[in-house]
Amino acid sequence: MKELKNIIFDFGGVLIDWNPVYLYRKVFDREEEMNFFLENICRYDWNLLQDEGRPLAEGTRLLQEKFPEYVDEIAMYYGRWEEMLGGTYDENTRLIGPLKEKYKVYGLTNWSAETLPLAMKRYDFFQYLDGIVVSGEEKMVKPDRRLYEVLLERYDLLAGESLFIDDNAANIETARELGFHVVHFAGGLNLEQRLRENGIL
Repeated sequence: MKELKNIIFDFGGVLIDWNPVYLYRKVFDREEEMNFFLENICRYDWNLLQDEGRPLAEGTRLLQEKFPEYVDEIAMYYGRWEEMLGGTYDENTRLIGPLKEKYKVYGLTNWSAETLPLAMKRYDFFQYLDGIVVSGEEKMVKPDRRLYEVLLERYDLLAGESLFIDDNAANIETARELGFHVVHFAGGLNLEQRLRENGIL
């Protein structure tokens, strides 16, 4: 990858350990009840609508109207959102410094524009990034190719000179189609080892 100039990280699942389970294990007495709630009430696709720019208050209200028996639990999703942050994946965030010596480093994330600032205040790695594109601000989510194109245009990048790292296979596939180099961070992958094997670190 001699032509590589840019490293682009997804956040959740790659740099930040975010999981609603961390909050709702404190809320529900039984694991089965919690799993039902997260699989059927505060579902992934509902959260994605907030990542796509819908205001948190509106998303919360609409879901509470649909499931009035879970009004309080739904309110906690964003009301106690910070309790879903489990910390950073230190083995990955510590790579940002060494990578910065050779490359520009960016973030491309599906994240609510209202909650990302809470994570940015908590974790210092954000200050080392050269730029971030956030789905909630752009009103579109990965794997929509337009979100990747926003990143490329805003920071004057070429896909062929950029490595994209994400834990979601669909997001990786879109990046590959656009000409990015990619690393699918999944299945216990040792990211540092992979980058060293490819001569990136």
